Amino acid sequence: MKSLLSLVAATAMFVGASAMAIDADKLTAALASADRSDADKALDAGRKPVPTLAYLGLEEGMTALDVMAGGGWFTEVLSLAVGPEGTVYMQNSPASLARGTTEATVSARVDGRLNNVERVNKDLNELGIAPNSVDFAITNMNIHDVYNRDPEAAQAMLLAVKAVLKPGGVFAIIDHAGTLGADNAALHRIAEESVLEAARQAGFTMMESDNEILNNPADDHSLPSSAAELERNTDRFIVKLTKSGM
Repeated sequence: MKSLLSLVAATAMFVGASAMAIDADKLTAALASADRSDADKALDAGRKPVPTLAYLGLEEGMTALDVMAGGGWFTEVLSLAVGPEGTVYMQNSPASLARGTTEATVSARVDGRLNNVERVNKDLNELGIAPNSVDFAITNMNIHDVYNRDPEAAQAMLLAVKAVLKPGGVFAIIDHAGTLGADNAALHRIAEESVLEAARQAGFTMMESDNEILNNPADDHSLPSSAAELERNTDRFIVKLTKSGM
C-alpha cells in the first residue's frame, strides 16, 4: 500500500514522476545489453530498477549521487538511466573500499566503461560535491546498518545528502522492511517509520513512501535479511524525500 506523508503544505514543490519520467523501454533495453554482467542482470528481477526509477522520477541528463554505492550495481543502473549528458557520483568511503574485493569490483565496473561516472572515494562528511548541485540521490539497503549502529550517524548521513541536493531534489532510500520494536539490528532491517522520523528530524520537507514495487508478501520481516529462505528477495520499502527552500 502506498502512503503519502506531507510534512508541509508545499505540495506544489514536489518533483513528481510525470515531470521527470524516464523512458522505461529505453532503460530496459540498456539493462539487457551484453555489456552488463549476468550477475547484475540476475539481480534485476528482485530489485526492479525500471519501475523503481520511474516512480522516483529520474530522467536523462540529471546529476545523480549513489550514496554508499558498494560494488556499484545501482551506480551502473543510474549511469545508463541518466545517459551521456548526465553525471553519476559514486560515493564510497575509503574504509568500505578497503573491505574484501570492493575496490577491485568498483574499478572493473567503472574504469573504461561508465564514462559519466565520477568516483567519490570520501566519507559523507567530506564529499567535496558543490552544495545544491545534485538532482537525485539514492542509497540502497544501507541506512539500516547506519541507523542501527548509531541514529546520530544516520542523521549526519541524511544532512550530508541534503546539503548537496538542489532545492526540489529527490533523495530515495530503499531498505529491508523491519518492524518497530523488533531486534532490527540483528535482523539487518529497519522499520519504515524509523526512516521517516529520521528524515523529518533532518529537515526534509516532504516524504512519499511506496510499499508495493519491491513488496515480497512471503517475507514477514521475522527472518534476517540474508536468510537463505528469502533468496536475496526481502520485502523492501522505498522512501522518497524532497528538499525545499533555497
